[in-house]
Parts: sequence; C-alpha cells; structure tokens
Amino acid sequence: MWSLYNPSIPDFICQLAETPAMQRLKDVGMHCGCEYTSFPMFTGLDSYSRHKHSVGCALIVWRFTQDQRQTIAALLHDIATPTFAHVIDFLNGDHMKQESTESGTTAIIESSPEIMTKLKTWGISLGEVSDYHQYPIADNDPPHLSADRLEYTLSNMLNYHIAPIESVRLWFESLIVGKNEEGEEELMFPNLEIAEPFSMAALQTSQIYVADEDRYAMQTLAELLKKHIQRGVLSVADLHKTESEVIAMLNRDEEAQRDWEKFRALRHIYRGNHAGAKTVHSKKRYINPYVQGMGRVKELSASYALALNEFMADPLDEPLWGE
Repeated sequence: MWSLYNPSIPDFICQLAETPAMQRLKDVGMHCGCEYTSFPMFTGLDSYSRHKHSVGCALIVWRFTQDQRQTIAALLHDIATPTFAHVIDFLNGDHMKQESTESGTTAIIESSPEIMTKLKTWGISLGEVSDYHQYPIADNDPPHLSADRLEYTLSNMLNYHIAPIESVRLWFESLIVGKNEEGEEELMFPNLEIAEPFSMAALQTSQIYVADEDRYAMQTLAELLKKHIQRGVLSVADLHKTESEVIAMLNRDEEAQRDWEKFRALRHIYRGNHAGAKTVHSKKRYINPYVQGMGRVKELSASYALALNEFMADPLDEPLWGE
C-alpha cells in the first residue's frame, strides 16, 4: 500500500519510523487482538500493524500536502497505542468512543530522545506534531474523510477481500483536496460515480468492526487482561510493551495461559441467552465522503443512505456467547 500512497518514502519519515518508539508498533496489530482467535473471518489475514498504518498515513498526508509538520504528526499519531489497541478502550470502559488510548501521545514522543533530537534538528516543536487533530487532512471529525480513516479503510478493503486492488487504486488516485461545506480542507472525490462505490465498500469495513465476532473477541480479551492485571501477572505499564511480550507474560502463568489458549480457540459465535452470554456495544465507525461542489454521499445517493441508516439503526444489543 505504501507505494500506492506515494512512489517513495521521504528520508525524514524513514528516520522517525526507525526509532525504538515507532518500531514497537510493528508488534501492535490493527485488528485489535481479533487475529489471535480462530474465528474464520479473522483467519488468514495479512499482517497489518500500527507501524504499517502509521507510515501509510504519513505518506498520504505527504502526497496531498507536501508539509513536513503535518506528515510527522500523522506518522506519530498512534505512537501511544497500547497492546491490542482498542481492546484497552474496552478495558477502560471507553468502548463507545474509543479515545482513552490516545491520551499518552505527547508523553511518549517527549520521552523518546531519538525523536526529540530529530525534531530539534529540523526546527520543529513538540506541539506542532503531537496532535494530528490540528491538521484536517490528517484527521478531522467523523464521518468526514481523513488520511487516518482512508488508510485503514483501504487496507481493510484488501485484507477482507471487499474490493480488488484495481478499485482501491482508482478510488485513491481520484481523491483531491478541496473545501467542504464548512470551509475546511478535506480529502474528497470529484464526482459521485467514484464516491458512491467507495462509500459502499467502506461501509462493509464498518460492518466488520462491529461484527459479533469482533465485539465479542475484544470484550473477552479486555476481561482477560483485566483479570490478570488484578492477579499481578501483568501491570498496566506492561500494556505499552509489544503484543509478543504481553503474550509471553501470560504464557508464563498457568492460569493466564489457560485463559489465553481458550481465547485463541474461539471459533463460533452465537446470539441469545446462554450462561456467560454478554451484550457488547461498540463505536460505529463510518465515512460519509464529500463530493466536490455537490455535498455528502449520503445526501446524494439513496442506496448509500439506506445502507448507512440500516447500519446505524442496529442497536447491537443481542447477547453474544462464543466457543
């Protein structure tokens, strides 16, 4: 995907991506622990790390802005992501917003001598790169299209075989930067003929993020981690190590190892009342792109509006249990 986003990787991105703080993200997955289960929808997925996603975001921002500060902010936006990513939001009771894992970004950057030295050399302050929300091409309010949402959406279209690479390339290469209805810069499409199929495919990825298997796996893993933090097998600080390190710590304890292997063996999901069944609500992520000079896809496409409304109407309140 990197070569699609930009034909080459600027040296300053490479330098920062190779720092220890960023290298940790190579062992923090984008699938939030679901890939460790045996649910068929998650088996055989390509490796997709926070590091790969972060570099992808940076390349998208660089392609459309040619601005070093915005690009670095995009690169570093996930640097504080803990082990199993948004599973920790479930652990923190923040499963509906999934923002609790973003709070440590500034501290992590500031504690990295390698990153801080490079920023000083380039004349860039910490405040200019520690919050990518200040740059609308990198990030903006949902459901607008940003580099962050675009990168994981396109990557997961391929990971889950929702769209072929030819479509992904067409959609990406069609994007332009323009002013939206609020006068803010945004990644957008030049016409509805391209925007509508992208939106429909993106909605399929949204459905995966709240699929029964996904929600059940994340909640179950959150409960597992909480239990073994309380038992002293893990500490909260350990959640900022790599996934391999945390898994190794679980496997060194007999009870934790049994729980981990039980999680790994999850293969079937069921709805309905059952001993141990749980209702798992979750944040619904979706994109409603802007078409230049016309408006949002939801207002322009009746089929997309219908599909999106059906997606949003599902309360996700049926009890789930797995085995």
